Amino acid sequence: MTVDRDDRRTTDDHGHDIINPLYVAIVTVSSSRAQAAEDDPDDPGGDTIQACFEAEGHEVHERVLVRDDYSAIRTAVRGLVARRDIDIVLTTGGTGVTADDVSPEATQSLFERELPGFGELFRSLSWDEVGTRAMASRATAGIAVDTPVFCLPGSTNACQTACEKLIVPEAPHLAGLATRHRQAGTDQSLSDYQSDE
Repeated sequence: MTVDRDDRRTTDDHGHDIINPLYVAIVTVSSSRAQAAEDDPDDPGGDTIQACFEAEGHEVHERVLVRDDYSAIRTAVRGLVARRDIDIVLTTGGTGVTADDVSPEATQSLFERELPGFGELFRSLSWDEVGTRAMASRATAGIAVDTPVFCLPGSTNACQTACEKLIVPEAPHLAGLATRHRQAGTDQSLSDYQSDE
């Protein structure tokens, strides 16, 4: 059962706005998996993200599989951030340095505000796990239509590290802050985001 965001809004022990539980959307970016979609392809990155959020009582309301394509990624994320039943969007895959790794560019084009601290912290944690290879990750985050959006690598270890150590602990507060102005009756129109360009 979907509960209105206002009915899930509360404050934490420090009086900070939070939304709990969160309604989550996951976009898996993989041309090979998208091509095999009819055969129910495995999605270990998406499964890891879902497990991390559900372990803390949050709900995954949508999972989308798209190919490594700027327009496909942007369209999927754009549609999800416009939905009232989605509080946070995470992409997995397409954050490396090959020619078809375009998840950061596709999502950043939607950001109203960036969250540079996420990428910095994630790469710092990754350094402990993979050393200098951490510099190849272009994981990023920002706010699009008052919705936190996180772009994660495709590996299960990266998804688990990002979710358990950074995103899941902070996401209820980020979602609360990003939508707090709506409480004051200054809700913005979503019409520009509900149709494709």
